Amino acid sequence: MLNHTDLTEMAKGKVHIVVEIIEYIPNAVVSKTIIKKSTGNITVSSFDAGEELAERLSPFDTYIQIIDGSADLMIDDKQFKLNLGDGIIIPAFTKHLFTAKEQFKMISTVIKSGYED
Repeated sequence: MLNHTDLTEMAKGKVHIVVEIIEYIPNAVVSKTIIKKSTGNITVSSFDAGEELAERLSPFDTYIQIIDGSADLMIDDKQFKLNLGDGIIIPAFTKHLFTAKEQFKMISTVIKSGYED
């Protein structure tokens, strides 16, 4: 499996079609940074069928929206099937794992502010 992340921010003030920002690559999970700030970031990712993003734990809430295909997501041992247009918030400090039974693309938005309370 190839896992590639492009951390270069996208051009500001330019219209783009979000589903076309990133292509599918065989046997790979590919990510492209849309915007990255100290208070959070927005990333678009593509998963080839059969790929998986290793289980992880984030210290921040993460909003996921499926923009192509469908994804299987496990959050703390609870299974979710996300289809085109679906969105879900992965709570901070929960284990989660993405699995691609088919190709899919998603946008993830991480908000790092508001945790000072």
